[in-house]
Parts: sequence; C-alpha cells; structure tokens
Amino acid sequence: MVNIKLGSKTIENIELAIFDKDGTLMDLYNYWMNMIDLRVGLAQKKLGFNKDGKKKIMYAMGVDLDKGRLRPEGPVGLLPREVVMQAMIDCLAELGYKDKKDLCIETFKEADKISVDLFPKIIRPLNGMTELINGLNKGGCKIAIATTDKTERAKIAMKFLGIADKIDIIVGADIVRRSKPDPEMINLIIKKAGIPKERTIMVGDAITDVQMGINAGVAASIGVGSGLTPKEELLKTSECFVEDISRISVV
Repeated sequence: MVNIKLGSKTIENIELAIFDKDGTLMDLYNYWMNMIDLRVGLAQKKLGFNKDGKKKIMYAMGVDLDKGRLRPEGPVGLLPREVVMQAMIDCLAELGYKDKKDLCIETFKEADKISVDLFPKIIRPLNGMTELINGLNKGGCKIAIATTDKTERAKIAMKFLGIADKIDIIVGADIVRRSKPDPEMINLIIKKAGIPKERTIMVGDAITDVQMGINAGVAASIGVGSGLTPKEELLKTSECFVEDISRISVV
C-alpha cells in the first residue's frame, strides 16, 4: 500500500496502479508512426500504390505526416486494433483496392513479427517511467496495464522496457468485449488483482483512459499530458493531472 503524490495533492492507501501504455509509459508518436509506416509499407509492396496513396492511408489510420503527430481523434493510439485496420481497409477501397480485408489481416500480423526486431528504434520510455514503476513495486503496490493494443504485444513491450517482472496484470483490447472508455478492462484487472476500486488509481494520456477510470469508480483517474490530449481537455474530465509520469511520486 502506498500514497501517491501529485504536486500538492496526495492520494492515500493505494494498492493497485493501472497504466495506459502508449503516451503514458512510452512515447506514443514514435511507436505508432513507425508501426503504421511498417503496416502500410508492407501493403504498398503487395499492391503497388504510390507515395501519395501511402500518405493518405497513414492519415486515415491516424498518422499526420505533415504535422509530425498522431491525429487527436485517432484511431491509432486511441481505438482497438480492429478499428485501425478497418480504417486501412476503407481507405484502400477509396483508392480502388476493394475487398482487401484478408490482405490487411496478414499485413498486420507480418508487421507484428518484423517490429520486434525494430523495438530499439520504435520503443522509447517516457521520462520517469522506470523510477515510478520501481517505486510502486518497492512499496508493495500492484501494477497493471490497460491498453488498446494486443495483450501479447504489450507484454513484449514491457519486457523490452525492462519492467515486465514488475507488472502484475496486462489487459489488452483483444481480451475484452468493450474497450475504453468502458470500464470492462479495469473491472477485469480489479477482479484478477483482488483489490477494491477504492484502493485503485488509473493513469492515462487520453480522454478515454480518464473516462474509463471514472466509469469504473476508482479512487483517482489521473490524466497525463505526454500523449494525444491537451491539458485543458483532460482537466475537463478529471481534476487530477500531471504533465507526465515523472511528476507522480510514491510517498
């Protein structure tokens, strides 16, 4: 059990801390820009569409290359894998490549395999991640991940970041029926951990993360400004906000 300090605010007697993955523990843009580029690049090799077509598909999937950022509305980084894939399928159809669902499924699987060797390039921990995870672990607080990514992908990422042995539970969008902001992910984690929601916090960079925590009724749902959502938008949803997880300390 630990106390969590956010500036002048202290959240007491916490036994379980749940984190979003991308934009909260690791750099959001670098990871997803590279993953989307890999997925679309593989499809480009198979179908032969041009550079403008690739750019358009990446935009539909949530990567704005002109602005060098992810689109705040997603879908990548916010919504489940199936939604991101459907955006690719729909955009390919607009470009004249119809009925390419099977190709997209295979492309996503192929990208998953290739990307593991690219982790040193695409996965970057955010400032304060190691210190916070170590502090929670040392204090006896259980740690969980709730992500729109696949569960197995999240496990591999945590291993690469060197914190897999400190993460007690990982729940991806592939093992729940309803993804964020529905509370199903948190409810499943709480059930597995055997810890009441009143002793649990949620930490995430997106409105859907914060809303999920609120919908689940946890002790605090903390927004962090290191991802897609501006501080002003997060503060409209929760009074708990930090610029990044380096501003969260374990007392």
